[in-house]
Amino acid sequence: MTKPYVYVTRKLPEDTLKELSKAADVECWPYEDRAVDRETLLKKAEKADGLLTMLSEQIDKELLDRAPNLKICANMAVGYDNVDLQEADKRGVVISNTPDVLTEATADLAFALLMASARRLTEASEYIKRDEWREWAPFLLAGTEVHGKTLGIIGMGRIGAAVAGRAKGFNMRVLYHNRSRREHVEKETGASYAEKAELLETADFVCVTAPLTPETKGMIGSEEFKKMKDSAHLINISRGPVIQEEALIKALQTKQIAGAGLDVFDREPIRSDHPLLQFKEVTALPHIGSATVQTRRDMMQLAAANIHGVLTGRGAETPVGSHR
Repeated sequence: MTKPYVYVTRKLPEDTLKELSKAADVECWPYEDRAVDRETLLKKAEKADGLLTMLSEQIDKELLDRAPNLKICANMAVGYDNVDLQEADKRGVVISNTPDVLTEATADLAFALLMASARRLTEASEYIKRDEWREWAPFLLAGTEVHGKTLGIIGMGRIGAAVAGRAKGFNMRVLYHNRSRREHVEKETGASYAEKAELLETADFVCVTAPLTPETKGMIGSEEFKKMKDSAHLINISRGPVIQEEALIKALQTKQIAGAGLDVFDREPIRSDHPLLQFKEVTALPHIGSATVQTRRDMMQLAAANIHGVLTGRGAETPVGSHR
């Protein structure tokens, strides 16, 4: 009997695909550091029973129309804004993601960005590398205190809750805004629910962890920046389009906020001449929220397990949309 065919859009370690390879013929795009081109993806999708994809691949009507055998698309990410869920549902294609396994690593990075922005760590490192350190001065590269300050979290999902837990260690007051109250998180972390306006007006650090949806796209813009303290820092580990970048640039130019720590951008990869990267007050990272070796391997294995489950009749472990 012919095995089902699975196409993987990046080169992954063979051992992470070991179990899946027993049930399917698995082919990988031969590069780890380069996204599969659209033409190749469309061609491979024509015969694929399963796809293991990254956020860089658009799983849209065009692709789904050309993939009559497709049963599952397993996204190696917690987000799935690259997938047209409605079109997938029409065809009965299961879409899955990789939640939970990346929560702790991403929360670690959120706090690393917060600390780096507050204490001007990137700026300080570059200061030394430029050989500008001549002597000590009382306010040399003095930053913002973190301990005891107020953290506002927008989007209290798994990652938001994990960030709130880390804030306890810094004796921070934690406010959060979410589409619904998360009373169990309040009990576990001591966080308090607040309307968005109150959170923005009160927080010393605003950390955005909300997923990208039609409702959250552009949710932080000029009106929101006007509400924030001029001493506040914005941290974004969500998706770039949740923030209106032009409004953020203006807020930094006019000193409406003190700084920003960004792991995600409206268009990725961001170019070095982008206006945001010209501010010394911006700490920028190349979308590495989940980038620890263990977490990335766990994500690979979960995505592969989702495909294996669908192809063998057990179902996906972490489906999204109508198959949840």
